[in-house]
Amino acid sequence: MLGDDELLRALLARQMLLERTDLTPERAVEKLAGLQTQNAPTGYVGLFSRLSGFARTDLTDALHSGRVVQAWAMRSTIHMLSPRDYRTFTTAVRAAQRASWLRVLPDVTDEHAVAAAAVLREYLADGPRRQAEIAARLAEEGLPKRVFPCVQHWVELVRVPPAGTWETPRAHVYGLADTWLRAGSAPDEDAARAELVTRYLAAFGPASVPDVARFPGWNVTETRAVLESLDLRRFRDERGVELVDVRRAPLPHADTPVPVRFLGPFDAVLLLGHASRARIVPAEHREKVFATSMPRSTPTFLVDGRVAGTWSQRDGRVEVTPFGPLTASQQREVDDEAGRLAAWITA
Repeated sequence: MLGDDELLRALLARQMLLERTDLTPERAVEKLAGLQTQNAPTGYVGLFSRLSGFARTDLTDALHSGRVVQAWAMRSTIHMLSPRDYRTFTTAVRAAQRASWLRVLPDVTDEHAVAAAAVLREYLADGPRRQAEIAARLAEEGLPKRVFPCVQHWVELVRVPPAGTWETPRAHVYGLADTWLRAGSAPDEDAARAELVTRYLAAFGPASVPDVARFPGWNVTETRAVLESLDLRRFRDERGVELVDVRRAPLPHADTPVPVRFLGPFDAVLLLGHASRARIVPAEHREKVFATSMPRSTPTFLVDGRVAGTWSQRDGRVEVTPFGPLTASQQREVDDEAGRLAAWITA
């Protein structure tokens, strides 16, 4: 049996939030099973809190060189991925995401999406285009307006920098993956699914079957089929729910010290089943982080591994708003980390 504090520390250890690590951006996003970045600066802040000696130019250079790409992957959300993971992860989720989009868009059919993909392969063959230009080109072909978002699961597109970087956050310029990525081919679907589950557990486990299913956006039945093909260890949480995990992944003791860390909006460590299982976002504060009235989640900071407040950057300073009283030592640690973050932002 694993308690909430053990699950929390397992999650933080695998997310490199117990101790900063000396990795390149591309190796880091692989270790994290992708870095969710609906808001591009989130990826930069996420790596600042996870990597030692990380500079913003490290990630910007990796994006410009194609060593890290941004594209739709799990749950039709933008992720920073290595080229190898891009091909594997998009292969793993493609069928489920196509079916999901066709269910929620009754005016869009598979035929529409196939036609739109063919148009974009021709239109983008000469180079990347802005989203508005792409939408206008599809409209010229008489295709439904809402076909553009979902077509990203019928033709492989990546966001092309400088769009989607710290300096130009909006990721609105698209190019064909085949002309942007280094050579390489995707594995078959079964192998891709097995790899995605293994990597999710290594980065976010231990997890229940529904937790695993939520990450790629599969149903529980197809998730169980993938899990049955893997050699996994099994636990139970405090509520008796069975958890699965890869072997030899870290499981720190419940008393392991946890440093203060700052996270950007929609950092994946706060999302989905792994987060609720580890109680990383206290229930009484959840609406302060994920309020439906906000266009995105709020930047947060962790104290003892759990969300303890929000932060904002203003005039070269990082200002914190705790959700409740902090001890003197906690306040010092928060202030010290806020100072490091401010110095990094203004460097």
